[in-house]
Amino acid sequence: MMEIYGDTSDQRSLSLDDTSSTEESPDQTRLSLETTNEAVPYIGLRFHNHDAAYEFYAEFAKGCGFSIRRHRTEGKDGVGKGLTRRYFVCHRAGNTPVKAANDNKPQRNRKSSRCGCQAYMRISKTTELGVPEWRVTGFTNHHNHELLEPNQVRFLPAYRSISDADKSRIIMFAKTGISVQQMLRLMELEKGVEPGYLPFTEKDVRNLLQSFRKVDPEDESIDLLRMCRNIKEKDPNFKYDFSLDSNNRLENIAWSYASSIQSYDIFGDAVVFDTTHRLTALDMPLGIWVGVNNYGMPCFFGCVLLREETLRSYSWALKAFLAFMNGKAPQTVLTDQNMCLKEAINLEMPTTKHALCIWLVVAKYPSWFNAVLGERYNEWKAEFNRLYNLESVEDFELGWRDMVNSFGLHTNRHIASLFSLRSLWALPYLRSHFFAGMTTTSHSKSINAFIQRFLSAQTRLAHFVEQVAVTVDFKDQTGEQQTMQQNLQNICLKTGAPMEAHAATVLTPFAFSKLQEQLVLAAHYASFQVEDGFLVRHHTKLEGGRKVYWVPREGIINCSCHQFEFSGILCRHALRVLSTGNCFQIPERYLPHRWRRISTPATKVLQNTQSDHTERVQLLQSMVSTLVTESAKSRERLDIATENVSILLSRIREQPICSQGIRDLSSNQRNL
Repeated sequence: MMEIYGDTSDQRSLSLDDTSSTEESPDQTRLSLETTNEAVPYIGLRFHNHDAAYEFYAEFAKGCGFSIRRHRTEGKDGVGKGLTRRYFVCHRAGNTPVKAANDNKPQRNRKSSRCGCQAYMRISKTTELGVPEWRVTGFTNHHNHELLEPNQVRFLPAYRSISDADKSRIIMFAKTGISVQQMLRLMELEKGVEPGYLPFTEKDVRNLLQSFRKVDPEDESIDLLRMCRNIKEKDPNFKYDFSLDSNNRLENIAWSYASSIQSYDIFGDAVVFDTTHRLTALDMPLGIWVGVNNYGMPCFFGCVLLREETLRSYSWALKAFLAFMNGKAPQTVLTDQNMCLKEAINLEMPTTKHALCIWLVVAKYPSWFNAVLGERYNEWKAEFNRLYNLESVEDFELGWRDMVNSFGLHTNRHIASLFSLRSLWALPYLRSHFFAGMTTTSHSKSINAFIQRFLSAQTRLAHFVEQVAVTVDFKDQTGEQQTMQQNLQNICLKTGAPMEAHAATVLTPFAFSKLQEQLVLAAHYASFQVEDGFLVRHHTKLEGGRKVYWVPREGIINCSCHQFEFSGILCRHALRVLSTGNCFQIPERYLPHRWRRISTPATKVLQNTQSDHTERVQLLQSMVSTLVTESAKSRERLDIATENVSILLSRIREQPICSQGIRDLSSNQRNL
């Protein structure tokens, strides 16, 4: 709870003199035990000390939908009676004082919640029969702002707290390298509460972790730059860039590996720029560029560490990334909901279509809506998913209005924000742009799992670059194995159509399976030639359908569903028209190179630099990350994991800690 005594900014806007409320009279003086409603302050209410009065008023405020803070005191401390009067005010009382500008210290542009609210409670010290007590002598509960609902007031800073036991738990989780989001999910399961109902927020956890850090940022920055230079010496194709502030300190740094740049040249048409993570070692914002290759597997493009999340920082990051990729911008980029990043993309990548990662947005829904909607949360989520997958913009906007009315979300700020940004996340607005399928749940899970590998073993900052390199190298090797497995699989033709047989020889098994689904469904559709093309609809429907335009001589075919533009895979409607028109091969332009069976040379970033010990550590870190992810899925799994890991830790601590392998590893790290 913030305590402010003698705050001049409050005194200018809050008049709390003796005439500001109804004064105490002898008739009004009552002991709190005599009132029928002890929860409401009244003139004459007595307390043994001022702390008891504060706690009483705080509990009353929480029930009303606001919080309080100590405002000012009156009386001469140490002379005579000491403190004789004290004021408690609404947390939105007063106005924010203007801070003097300091050129040497960056200013945080934070919006204040203070609005000059006049609600307060005043207590005065009296002595009867030699016994001192505090009595309410002024009270008003008139606010000039909206009060919060009971399920919202708990998010006010005054009512958020992390117990000592929870602090210890969080620090233990941090040492394992799991993300803050995973920490919160584990603690929700442990406490048996719904998502979003912990007595603290993600920001509170991050602030706690930051307060425990004792790493010298300048030393870390020097080590990080030294590590990048060492990698560059070993691999000239490794690229990195950095910026320094006015005090010659590291501000931002970005890097990419040779194999990543080669992959981007082929698969950089659709990119995810995930900036929702922070490097636990220094609580620095971390941005990761990833995509999807022709076998449907995630591929890494680059990394950036930023000091701040500002327009200037994001612009620098995007410029560095484009420089790594020889100026080639992606067709589309998916990001989190971040207005600074949105503006930076508009500036640095004006030809790129920007959209929001729906899975990053949906991940926030429990904290946004679970408490607000209560038992109707799952019902609302199902309706949201239905609207998200609609094809028509008109149907989406009509359905959205109905959803808002049905669930009473007219004043919800998150709903208002989502609707204002609908063209960046709702599929009806995005279907004419290529996203390589990365808006689907399956791809979102694989990409998130891929990113978690980077975050599962965070030690010092300089080592993180090396850890990412090992992860990328491991992913390249795993990807090659999975590619071979896919290619060795026997392709099962389901339709017997020449188009299917032809596509099977051109596309990767992953891409072919997507096309094959559409070919099978095409058999259930009827096509009708109309004046300007074809109308295609399911054989059970008498109305509606999709419009298909086909120019056989030029090999051009377009469908109003825009599936090819969106995923690079022809839709069932277009395939039906091609089949009806005696087309036995899919036109070349509709078998994109990014989905074909092509080999992508993978330059190994770090060869012969990792000892067997290091590789085994990386494997263990990966296993720990998987253990946490799987354990978090239920309380039963969590109990089993906790019990067995405790036993395992006890056995490990009994073993000696000195070995030649560890000494060699430490020596190598010092030399770097």
